[in-house]
Amino acid sequence: MSGTRITDQQVRLYMSKRKHHTQEVAAAKSGMSSRTARRIERDGRLPSQKPHRDWRTRPDPFAEVWESEVLPLLRSVPGLKAITLLGKLQETHPGEFPDSMRRTLERRVSQWRALEGPGKEVFFPQEHLPGAQGLSDFTDMGGLGITITGVPFAHRLYHFVLAFSHWEYACVVDGGESFEALSQGLQNALWQAGGCPREHRTDSLSAGFRNLQEQDDFTVRYTALLEHYGMVGTRNNRGRGHENGSVESSHRHLKEAIDQALMLRGHRDFAERAAYDGFVREVVMRRNRRNAAGFNVEREHLHDLPERRTTDFVEEEARVTRCGTFTVRGILYSAPSRLIGHRLRVRLYNDRLDCYLSGALVHSTQRGSRVPYGRGRALDYRHFIDALRRKPQAFRGLAFRDDLFPREAYRRTWEQLEARLAQREACKLMVGLLELAAYHGVEAILAERLDALLAAGKLPDLEQLRHEFAPRQPQCPEVVVATPSAALYDTLLDDEVPV
Repeated sequence: MSGTRITDQQVRLYMSKRKHHTQEVAAAKSGMSSRTARRIERDGRLPSQKPHRDWRTRPDPFAEVWESEVLPLLRSVPGLKAITLLGKLQETHPGEFPDSMRRTLERRVSQWRALEGPGKEVFFPQEHLPGAQGLSDFTDMGGLGITITGVPFAHRLYHFVLAFSHWEYACVVDGGESFEALSQGLQNALWQAGGCPREHRTDSLSAGFRNLQEQDDFTVRYTALLEHYGMVGTRNNRGRGHENGSVESSHRHLKEAIDQALMLRGHRDFAERAAYDGFVREVVMRRNRRNAAGFNVEREHLHDLPERRTTDFVEEEARVTRCGTFTVRGILYSAPSRLIGHRLRVRLYNDRLDCYLSGALVHSTQRGSRVPYGRGRALDYRHFIDALRRKPQAFRGLAFRDDLFPREAYRRTWEQLEARLAQREACKLMVGLLELAAYHGVEAILAERLDALLAAGKLPDLEQLRHEFAPRQPQCPEVVVATPSAALYDTLLDDEVPV
C-alpha cells in the first residue's frame, strides 16, 4: 500500500502464501503490491535487516531559507505553524514556494520540534481511591437547543462526580456560576450519595465574579460549607481543565447522553422547567445504574453526613417600589401590590427567591436570569391585573409590557389587537384576556385558543371566551320558609297518645 512500510510479518506471510499461490494472489493476501512482491523475491532479506536510508532522494526546496529565515522564526516563536511560515515565505519570495510545498514544510517543522524544539507538557495519570475525591464543575448546555414552551432556554448544569466510581449528580442551573448554585447542587449530591468524600475539587470558580469583594465573600462561604461537611477543598490551576479530567470527560459523555435521549424523544421542547429537570434526572440515573458496582464499593469509604444541611442561600434586602417591583442582583422582580413601600429580606436560592417581612414569608418567586445588557426581568403578570383593570390604558405604554405576557400567544395577540383596533379597545381587551388567564387557571388552554384564532385571521371575543372558559355559576333559587303560628302547636295538646 502506498505510503506505508512493509513489515517483517508481511514478508513472512507472503513467503508462506507464495508456496501455494501465484505471486499476484500471495501479494494480495499479504497486503502488498505485485511490484513489492517481485522486489522481495529478488532480495531475500527482511525489511528489518536492510540498512536504513538517511540520505535525501530529492533536493530540499527550503535549503536556502531554512537556516537564515525559518529557524530564527521558530526559535523566537516556537508556536508558529508551518502554514504561517509558508505564508511568510510566499510574501518575501513571490512565486518560489507554492502551496503544494506545505506538507514538506510541515514535516521539516515537526522534525525540528522533535529534535530541537521546547519540551511539551507532561500529563500524569492519577490513581483514584474509593471515597477520596469528588469533583464539581458547571458546564454550558446552550449547544443542545433546549426550549421551554418554544422559548430558548439558556442554562448550565451543575455536575458532581465521584472520581473512583464515576457516580454522578447533575441539576439544571438557570443562570451563571454562583455560590447558591454550588452549595445547593453539592449538598443535593452528597445527601443523594449518602456520604462525603475526603476531598472536594473544583476549578477556579471565584474567577467568575466581578470584583474582589464578591470573590472574598464566595471564599468565606465556600470554606464554611466545606468545614460543615468535613471536606478539604482543592482546585486545579487556572486554565488547566485537564487537571479535573474526571469531571471534564464526564461533561462530554453526559451531554452526549442527553443529546441522544433528546433525539429518541423526537423534539427538544418542554412544557415547563420541571419537565426538563425530570428528563435530566432520568438520564443521570440511567448512567449511574451502569456504575452501580463501583459505587457500592465507594459508598463504604464515604464519610458520614452531618446531622443537617447547612444554608444554601444568600440574604439581601430590597424595597418594593410604587411600581410593584424590586431589584435583586440586577434583576427586576414583581411583588403583590400590598407589599409596596416595604423593605423585604430576600433569601436567594439557586432556583427561587423567598421574601420575608418581619420574619414571615410573604412572597416566593422563581429566580430570574441575567442578560448581557441591561437588567433582567422576572415579572408575574398576576401581580398587576387588579391595577390594570382600573387603568387599562396604562398597558400600551408600560415600560415592561412585553415581559408580562405569560406565553408567546399572548404577545402575538397583542400585536394584532394593537394593529387592528383602537387603543382604548385593544388595551381593555388585552387586560381582560390576562385577567381571564390569571383568575380562572386557563393560561395554557387559552393560549391554544388564541393561537387558533390568530391562525384563522380572527380576533378574540372576550365575552365568548369568558362564557367558554369561565362560565358564571348558576344563581341559587330563592327559598322562602314561612314561620308557623305558635297557636298551631296547641292542637297537639288535645290529641291523646295511647300508652
